[in-house]
Amino acid sequence: MCGIAGVMYKQKGSHDIGASLINMLDGCQHRGPDSTGFALYGDKHEQLQLRFIIPTDEAGKAEAIKNIATLLEKHSAKLVTEECVGCSYHIGVDFGGDLLAFTKEMEDHAKLVSVGHYLDIIKDDGTAHEVDKVYNIGAIKGSHAIGHVRLATESAVRPEAAHPFWATGFEDIAIVHNGQLTNYWKMRRRLQRRGFAFHTDNDSELVAVYLADKMAQGETLNSALETAIDDMDGTFSFLVSTPTEIGYAKDHLAAKPMVLLENDDMIAIASEEVSINRLFPGQSVNSTEPAPGTFRTWSL
Repeated sequence: MCGIAGVMYKQKGSHDIGASLINMLDGCQHRGPDSTGFALYGDKHEQLQLRFIIPTDEAGKAEAIKNIATLLEKHSAKLVTEECVGCSYHIGVDFGGDLLAFTKEMEDHAKLVSVGHYLDIIKDDGTAHEVDKVYNIGAIKGSHAIGHVRLATESAVRPEAAHPFWATGFEDIAIVHNGQLTNYWKMRRRLQRRGFAFHTDNDSELVAVYLADKMAQGETLNSALETAIDDMDGTFSFLVSTPTEIGYAKDHLAAKPMVLLENDDMIAIASEEVSINRLFPGQSVNSTEPAPGTFRTWSL
């Protein structure tokens, strides 16, 4: 089933995106109790930010960090900051080389889940509040964020299989997805023949790589979403985010739910209205349901 949610604040400055997204995802947690994930956007970091999933036992953790250090040295990436929390290893590096080659090898030898100067993806098994207790999501400030609660259907319950997904080889692009792509393997093989890598069998990973590839070829996010609706078969609703944009797309059947609210302060999108209601406790909200086969983007 799964549930998705996203929020963007229109006013400049840092906002409580972590706390807002926790509330929204908690509202639809019944749609996916297995794992929860957040893609959070704030101010630009000077260093390239990478986040990995690593073992939680001390021996496995040490071995994983040692392996990552070897890969950084191979690509002349200088480690500047590091933090190890839960099953996550978050680092900042000075790097000026080929990002696609760098991240592709990283993913071949480590569980890399997030790359960017603005983006940070945090995901783990458990509910939104359980993940918050470990990673202190509620304290994170920024401009916009998207998130996901997962009911595992096509792959195992493990942090690296959870959403959001980062677009391999492209920094700062993330997606969350509710649905199923019936032409997943066909589209995946086409992208693989062009050199793109996939590291799970989750069809949602395809959406991220597909959109990032379109934008790398000069398309806007808006036009990439338009072609995605026609190129992808199945029933789906998904959200996508970049450093300056957030957007959605729904298939022509509209079997997967989505509601939207826009006012002077924010854009909020979710699988169910209860998630949006969590942002306005005790108030009535005037949400709408996007029509089948539609897409839209908003910019900061």
